[in-house]
Amino acid sequence: MSQNGWQPVIGLEIHVQLNTETKMFCACENRYGAEPNTLTCPLCLGHPGVLPVINEGAVEKAIMIGLALNCEIAGRSQFHRKNYFYPDSPKAYQISQYDEPICGPGRLEVEGEPVRITRAHLEEDAAKLEHSGGQAGRIGGAEYSLVDFNRCGTPLVEIVTEPDLRSPEHAIAFLQLLRTTLRTIGVSDVNMHEGSLRCDANISVRRSGSGELGTKTELKNVNSFGHLEAGMAAEIARQIELLESGGRVEQETLNFDPGTAQLRSLRSKEEAHDYRYFPEPDLVPLEPSPELVDRLRDRLPELPAARMARFRDQYSLPQQYATDLNAETGVADYFERVADGSGDPKAAADWVLNNPGSVGAIPAEGLAGLIGLIANGTITSTIAKQVYARLEADPAADPAAIVEGEGLASIGDSSELEAMVVEVIDANPQFVEQFRGGKEGVINALVGQVMKRTQGRADARQVQELFRSKLS
Repeated sequence: MSQNGWQPVIGLEIHVQLNTETKMFCACENRYGAEPNTLTCPLCLGHPGVLPVINEGAVEKAIMIGLALNCEIAGRSQFHRKNYFYPDSPKAYQISQYDEPICGPGRLEVEGEPVRITRAHLEEDAAKLEHSGGQAGRIGGAEYSLVDFNRCGTPLVEIVTEPDLRSPEHAIAFLQLLRTTLRTIGVSDVNMHEGSLRCDANISVRRSGSGELGTKTELKNVNSFGHLEAGMAAEIARQIELLESGGRVEQETLNFDPGTAQLRSLRSKEEAHDYRYFPEPDLVPLEPSPELVDRLRDRLPELPAARMARFRDQYSLPQQYATDLNAETGVADYFERVADGSGDPKAAADWVLNNPGSVGAIPAEGLAGLIGLIANGTITSTIAKQVYARLEADPAADPAAIVEGEGLASIGDSSELEAMVVEVIDANPQFVEQFRGGKEGVINALVGQVMKRTQGRADARQVQELFRSKLS
């Protein structure tokens, strides 16, 4: 994407909370929504003398993420202490992975273009700051903050991309595919509004055709895809305007307020922080065996990117259909059952995408049967909507039985329809005159009268052909 000769360059840092039963290094329950500061222990509160123990389930889920993102799985990885002082860090350091991450370079193809993954590493989450007073809920303008340590120690995987994304839309498409992939492999619920998926965007612009990167800014604390997309677009526009007016971009961290569409500087980042990393002395290195990696690879289901490609090939669906059907876990499975049962993949995709409430509410066999009745001419598309409404009320009902019991079958007797067409022509001489005078659009009014008489049981195209035959 180019804007007035400028090209945006975007890289993402994504934090994914893992859905393990316990925290990363202690036995505290890993659960969202508990009363503040009730899921804690001396270890996650940073008391002296406590010793961390690695959560085996978190390690396995991290490896599965790496495999799903085509990453190199390290034969040896190491935890480090990342030292910093902040209210959300009771130990004054975070246990994270630094120069030896468990998952190395990888890639995820989005819209036909590979986005390179720099690394995916394990770490523990910080506590949660609740900002109150002033602009409640946001750090900018808040009067004070309270700390909830329930989140402290939650297992995290941080996924870092290369600056391969070229527009806010491209970045959001990547995030949506990543979220669906993580849900599909069952490692996280990735609910952005609950904080189990968080994303920071590093943004810069450069002249189109240039290979040199511009000064980047970091966009933080955005809690929805829509707000993140708007924030990235606003920051790109700000940088372009600044550079075109002769200014220069300063390296800083920004907050985007979706209510006002304003960007606010949180802090300067002119120099990199010195976190004084050093190996965590209380934890041994991780060395996953090749057998474990192979076993975890075998547990992976068909991934969304591969399924999209298969939907295009097997069902001859357009790319957008394949993308939309794979946007939410469970929808793709439901579509396949409907498509295979009805024999009409395109119609199945239309019904599933236009009626998302059917997923999990109406058995796939019932929707497939309804589509089959349309395909073989038993009912019209108008009547199909009535049958669908009956299925919503009684999901276990048989569509064919509904049609038979309520007399909803199409009127297949052309002589019956022909008689109605003649009656409508005789009753509407003005429309006939207009049609023969070149106003062919009036034929829709004539067709509508027949459809009303038949209560939608006639095929509108067949009725129109009969009118044209009689009026020509």
